[in-house]
Amino acid sequence: MMKFEDDVGYGRFVGYEDDVGYGWISSVIGGFFSDIMAVESVQAVASICNLKDSIPSEFIRPEIEQPAITTYHGIVPEIPTIDISDPNVEKVVGLMAKASREWGIFQIVNHGIPDDVISRLQAVGRQFFELPQEEKEAYAKPPGSQSIEGYGSKLQKEVEGKKSWVDHLFHKIWPPSSINYRFWPKIPPSYREVNEEYAKYMGKVVDKLFQGLSIGLGLEGHRLKEASGGEEVEYMMKINYYPPCPRPDLALGVVAHTDLSAITILVPNEVPGLQVFKDDRWIDAKYIPNALIIHIGDQIEILSNGKYKAVLHRTTVDKERTRMSWPVFLEPPSELVVGPIADLLDEENPPKYKAKKFKDYSFCKLNKIPQ
Repeated sequence: MMKFEDDVGYGRFVGYEDDVGYGWISSVIGGFFSDIMAVESVQAVASICNLKDSIPSEFIRPEIEQPAITTYHGIVPEIPTIDISDPNVEKVVGLMAKASREWGIFQIVNHGIPDDVISRLQAVGRQFFELPQEEKEAYAKPPGSQSIEGYGSKLQKEVEGKKSWVDHLFHKIWPPSSINYRFWPKIPPSYREVNEEYAKYMGKVVDKLFQGLSIGLGLEGHRLKEASGGEEVEYMMKINYYPPCPRPDLALGVVAHTDLSAITILVPNEVPGLQVFKDDRWIDAKYIPNALIIHIGDQIEILSNGKYKAVLHRTTVDKERTRMSWPVFLEPPSELVVGPIADLLDEENPPKYKAKKFKDYSFCKLNKIPQ
């Protein structure tokens, strides 16, 4: 796995997307920011910064990360797009496997989730983040919690105390036995209904992805899902909210990371921001309305013994517009031991990764402990 150091949803070099906590600019003294005291959300920071056309130093990335310096603007190949409704299953499997080996990411169209279901998912998520701050904080991650579920803006410590320009909400949406409705917003009132409907449609997409990726490795279609937890695979929803940033050239919404998950299925809004590290360059992902963006995560890289690659990616922000995204991280149950699948190993292909419980892998990654 590339040891870059950071998160998108669930991990920064790491795996999910940034840090769930509060206490951000607990005090910024001097200059334009002497009036910011104990601000607890990037959304609140943005409302002040946009009046001053500057950002606190905590959000300024080192030059080797700044998007204005590191984004490549030349001619580059586009992230593969796959029509998974194509009746030529062999073709679809081949495209998925090729993209997973060479890119670690692809977009899927004609996936079977109705456009209006996706639109409603986006609408209720947007409405939650438009609530007053005190109402959002009712869903904050409890202090000392071992789970990442809840509202916040931090997942883990960043190097040199730097912060990401994003707020988020985490909660599980599947299977029903794993759901804690304590973290599901009650406003808007349709939030629960919309998320449950989305989860049901997503189940069919999940099965197609696991099956195609398994066959692409020369395995039986059920193997990757089975090795990821079978019917106990957990769907962790994350809503990312990136408010307008007066210095998008200096900040990042989420720093470079691979996802902690097996697979990530992401819905973006229309504001660009996702970037992928390909051929030693940071390149922009093309926005395709109602497509789903599929990230290969750490667990599939491990299970495939490195044949499929977890994608290194990051998120930029916009000066005028709010970017949002809805990744769902497909995660093994916490006690499940994940390691390279035996059928993919032989004398010429020894295991490249240690087998360990998913909860232990997660702990090490989020705390930047060598695996």
